[in-house]
Amino acid sequence: MSDLETVAAVEAPGAAPGKPAGPAGPAGDATKTRSLAGHAWRDLRRNPIFWISLALVLLVTAMAAVPALFTGSDPRDCVLARQNGGPAGSALFGYDFQGCDVYARSVYGARASLLVGALSALFTGIVAVVVGMLAGYFGGWVDAVLSRLIDIVLGIPLLLAAIVLLKRISSNSPDARLFAVILVLAVLGWTTAARVVRSSVITARQQDYVAAARMLGAGNGRIMWRHILPNALAPAIVVLTIALGSFIAAEATLSFLGIGLKAPTISWGIDIDTGRVHMRESALPLIVPSTFLALTVLAFIMLGDAIRDAFDPKLR
Repeated sequence: MSDLETVAAVEAPGAAPGKPAGPAGPAGDATKTRSLAGHAWRDLRRNPIFWISLALVLLVTAMAAVPALFTGSDPRDCVLARQNGGPAGSALFGYDFQGCDVYARSVYGARASLLVGALSALFTGIVAVVVGMLAGYFGGWVDAVLSRLIDIVLGIPLLLAAIVLLKRISSNSPDARLFAVILVLAVLGWTTAARVVRSSVITARQQDYVAAARMLGAGNGRIMWRHILPNALAPAIVVLTIALGSFIAAEATLSFLGIGLKAPTISWGIDIDTGRVHMRESALPLIVPSTFLALTVLAFIMLGDAIRDAFDPKLR
């Protein structure tokens, strides 16, 4: 073996003499670069909390979209003769004070709660992206005014302000109450996501690709929505995922207090309030919807935490 072949073999272990050194086997795969999303997906696949929370979220979503897959009973079929009855037939958890199927009402209650949470998170995300993008990109007096606006809204307690605002709504129409709850939660809950978007935009606007786009003649609108937004959106999605669970809990709290959704709308908060009044006669009408609500909120919070940990480079 010549001296050159000996040097090559020492510098590249595993390379045969006379053959060019190169990545081979697992070592070669390890040298492949991954994007941020690739690293995040690799971490998520190894996280059991992600899979458990995702399964729960998909289950609740299917329950809200197609409740007939989970129960064949009518949640509004209430017979007083079955008042506080125990489990029987399709009524897995018995009947409540009005003779309604507790399990069926809990299944159908997912629709209103999930609808309020999803639409509130959607409207919150739109407001947060617009405000955060403008404040972070333009800076100066625009950032100062919008940041003070964020501070003002952030200083208002969400539940207290929601109670005050919803008390002013006299309409008992189910659709009107649903829209009012969504609007109030969206108006009061966008500040945290806006702050996250703002900080992400401030970091992104200092990158080289933004300077290159500006030198090529791209306008502010194109730079913000085509270059900065895709790179600043991931942290906001994580915050909104966690906020969705909080919105579901807030809707249940407002309905429990009697100022959110009202009958004939089926909601976990309404059923928890009804079950609380008659808890001594039967505990299941209180325990079952409370468990559905707790698992749903916990699933969204755990999912958001898992995604946040996967996208956080400091944890790698």
